[in-house]
Amino acid sequence: MKKINTAAISGMQELMPEAQATFDKIKNKISEVYRRHGFFHIETPVIERSEILLAKAGGDTEKQIYKVVKTAEAAEDADQALRFDHTVPLARYVVEHESNLSFPFKVTQIGRNYRGERAQKGRFREFYQCDVDVVGRGSLPLYYDADVISTLLDAFFEFELNTPVIARISNRKILSGVISEYNLEAKAGEIFNIIDHAEKVPEEKTREAFSEIGLGSERVEMMMAFIEIRGEREEVATKLKELGVNNEVFVEGVEELEQVMRMLEADGYKGEIEADMKIVRGLDYYTGTVFEFNLPEYQQVGSVCGGGRYESLAGYFTDQKFPGVGGSIGLTRLFYVLADNNLIKSQIEKPVDMAVVPISENELEFAMKVARERREKGEKVTVVAGEKKLGDKLKYAAAVAKNAIVLGEDEVANGSYRIKEFK
Repeated sequence: MKKINTAAISGMQELMPEAQATFDKIKNKISEVYRRHGFFHIETPVIERSEILLAKAGGDTEKQIYKVVKTAEAAEDADQALRFDHTVPLARYVVEHESNLSFPFKVTQIGRNYRGERAQKGRFREFYQCDVDVVGRGSLPLYYDADVISTLLDAFFEFELNTPVIARISNRKILSGVISEYNLEAKAGEIFNIIDHAEKVPEEKTREAFSEIGLGSERVEMMMAFIEIRGEREEVATKLKELGVNNEVFVEGVEELEQVMRMLEADGYKGEIEADMKIVRGLDYYTGTVFEFNLPEYQQVGSVCGGGRYESLAGYFTDQKFPGVGGSIGLTRLFYVLADNNLIKSQIEKPVDMAVVPISENELEFAMKVARERREKGEKVTVVAGEKKLGDKLKYAAAVAKNAIVLGEDEVANGSYRIKEFK
């Protein structure tokens, strides 16, 4: 009988060893793709000052942040919190170390983040994110927007998924231009928030939300038509230009969207990308290109990757300009989707290559020698020690390893052995 509740806290993912091995394998594949695209790896602290994290977070972040409770500490260190993403800590990192960095700074971070949102199927409070970012000093060419999206798409292709992945791309300047054209600047934050949640609620709820913030029926219909614009580059560009919006910011946003998608097409992507005006991203620090990746056959899970361009994220920490663009694969959510739908069943592997099984304690020292020799060849090896019957030892070995070596008196005397393949 349990003395206390030993279940993991709601919203925290806890895996069995074989599933964890698969999770790690996917994480390592993502890391390898990032390195192949020329990104350096760094790690920033899980705990940051709250003022750093909330400097320009926006959205629902302040309600979801996990505060760190401490006692008997100096006042200046009292207000701390767990990071909710890698992007804000990266801005701090760049400002702190900029004199030792080469720009554009291509960087990857892979680690846990925390958001106190409502735990639900496929959505977690503690989750791994695998980020790539490119940070410039003073300016950053638009090419890097496409570079980041291309890198993330390559990472997904590395999994050999049995379901397609689509990169849905937009530019926040487009919606900002529409808002400015119709003198709706005072309601900009609410409009962005409504559109960001549009896919999570029925269409009528979105329509009602626009009405509730004071948009007249004509403006509501215009916004509803705007967010339905999606498709291939040329088709979307034509529809946007037909809106008759002459605002400079709008025109710039459409041009940037076209350029990014054109570069991705030149890089070999076509059916994997589409322009979509529902993509605005909830965090206020995004200023240009924004994107989300979805698995169309599993829409209920939401995005498994997202990101965008931020021109002035470091502006709260320094007067220097460090524009950047980045994206993140939500690995915990992605793994849940793949495992729940048996899309990675064939990839699940036992964590051990070889189980060395001495029949008795008399063969244990030789078993240790054999294990070391196999490890020096790069294999993952475990020794199955103890006084259990050989059948029980082999049952255990079959549960954790792909192969086994059984060692008895003859093997020790001859200094040789055979390998048993469990498959």
